[in-house]
Amino acid sequence: MPLALAAFLGGVLGTGLRLATDLVFPHTDAGFPAGTLGVNVLGALMLGWLVGGLWTRPGIPRWLKVALGPGLLGSFTTFSAVTVSLVEQSSAGLWGLAGLYLLATLALGFGAAAFGLWAGSRLAHRPIPVEIPDDGSTL
Repeated sequence: MPLALAAFLGGVLGTGLRLATDLVFPHTDAGFPAGTLGVNVLGALMLGWLVGGLWTRPGIPRWLKVALGPGLLGSFTTFSAVTVSLVEQSSAGLWGLAGLYLLATLALGFGAAAFGLWAGSRLAHRPIPVEIPDDGSTL
């Protein structure tokens, strides 16, 4: 699959998920953008997990990495949404809320990414079973 097509298809899916999140968790200019914060923290966690784990496994095709990373997660999480919320809050004179939102975004985003990298690397260093056990257990 061409990489541009993979990024496009992942982007379409990520944008749809982002829109659905905004519809489920709407916020006003003066409100705390919990939906945007949640999306960005979840995206940081997932990208960390993918980069630290799945992408280090042998045989993962490049098109899948592009579809999931820049495509799906790149369109699902957006720095521009953070910036718009900060501009709206500061324009309304809500400097404390804007500061709290910025600090929460940075702290939770970096924390989620670090945890995702750690969790993903633990997954990546798990041995790949030679055969599937017959006792009903899972991988």
